[in-house]
Amino acid sequence: MNPKQVVKGINGILEGGVSVTDFSIVTELDEISAKELLYTLVQNGIGTWNDDLVDFDIPNDRLQTALFAIKLGADVESVSEYLTWQDFESITGLILEKKDFDVTKNLILTKPRMEIDVVGTKMDIALLIDCKHWKTMSKSALNEIVKKQVERVKRYVADENMSALPVIVTLHQEEIQFIENVPIVPIMKLSSFLDEFVGNLDSLASIEK
Repeated sequence: MNPKQVVKGINGILEGGVSVTDFSIVTELDEISAKELLYTLVQNGIGTWNDDLVDFDIPNDRLQTALFAIKLGADVESVSEYLTWQDFESITGLILEKKDFDVTKNLILTKPRMEIDVVGTKMDIALLIDCKHWKTMSKSALNEIVKKQVERVKRYVADENMSALPVIVTLHQEEIQFIENVPIVPIMKLSSFLDEFVGNLDSLASIEK
């Protein structure tokens, strides 16, 4: 399967059941290629056939299609152009909810004004997550991103009676890495990270009031 076609397929991951014709129009693929891509996606666990339509799980299947394209060799930055920041934040929130976290998205702090993409709280600790879906990042760029997220966490715990952990979640299929004990977590590793983070708190950059 051509990875560029799979990337185009992200636009066809829509709610309400998608026909081959509709998928072809939205993705700008001919109907033969569109049908082949739909069958390939379903065979890889993305969407389910319902008579002549494919039902998708939004936003999870949009992200899974993006990751499938990257696996096939598509460039991360070109893939990210087809994903909105809402897609990425939504799937991050869903993963947290499945792990029994209470989730708040786009939390606004004031004085000074700061926005936190996703907050997950559980057992008197909060994970404050900055979602970076849009491109690969240099080490210096990641350092700056981590610094700003730590500042947000310090502002958050000033008002809340709980410790908090800054986390950066990325699109890239890489191993979890750390900058100043702040975890940089690939979205596909987020679930396993959540399973293990409580036991690793001593080595992570949790911040208390």
